[in-house]
Amino acid sequence: MLSRLQTIVVEKPWGRTDIPSEFGDFGDRRIGEIWFAHPNGAAAPIMVKFLFTSERLSIQVHPGDEAGRAAGYPRGKEECWLVLEADAGAKLGVGLIGEATRDVLRDAAIDGSIVDMIDWRPAHADDFVYNRAGTIHAIGAGLTVVEVQQNVDCTYRLYDYGRPRELHLDAGLAVAATGPHADPRDRRVAATENRLLVDGPSFRLLHLSGPDASAFLPQDMADFTFTPLSQGCSLAGEDVRLGECVATDRADRIALAPRARALLSWPV
Repeated sequence: MLSRLQTIVVEKPWGRTDIPSEFGDFGDRRIGEIWFAHPNGAAAPIMVKFLFTSERLSIQVHPGDEAGRAAGYPRGKEECWLVLEADAGAKLGVGLIGEATRDVLRDAAIDGSIVDMIDWRPAHADDFVYNRAGTIHAIGAGLTVVEVQQNVDCTYRLYDYGRPRELHLDAGLAVAATGPHADPRDRRVAATENRLLVDGPSFRLLHLSGPDASAFLPQDMADFTFTPLSQGCSLAGEDVRLGECVATDRADRIALAPRARALLSWPV
């Protein structure tokens, strides 16, 4: 069974006007996010988004499952990024450059010096970053990123460059890790590589490439989300284009043409 997910287009002040044509024609609108609504709504465990940035996004943090549920959400939020395009000098902020106390972080968030406490990593196409819950993070300017995350609308903003949006210092600092971030899943992912990028705790994520991807596809039924990263992708004989995302209970019917690539995600 194949279900094409509803496409949600979100304008943002930090968005871009040069969105790839496969996603649609948006004129001069500044598109920051394109995400896909699962028919199960909030009960769906995973969400996929494409992000297009012309400015730095807010410095933020997400709670884990326990803290998220305590705050009234169905789950916490772990997420990961695969960089699809990166301008020269683009950066991702992941964790801090050193240990800090929560009081120091609060003061830095208020006066803006938290920007200089972030570990800003150079970003390149095919970089993969996993953000565990509690990781203070930010996406820089000049990036096209596909994000796979636990499906919950819970973001605690710590700093937002003077934009007129609410900050969440108490809630955010309560769940934040106050030091550097290192994760063994962080890597470069070749466009021609078939690799399991994430194997829990909340979801699995598989990078697929070319006809050889068939050997890596799960054979069991599950709640799969299939996201093309290029043209040349199909499911059960139906084309699935770049700019689309589909839900299916069978992944073994996915096929990729030579040089095509895609992501497959499903809950643990």
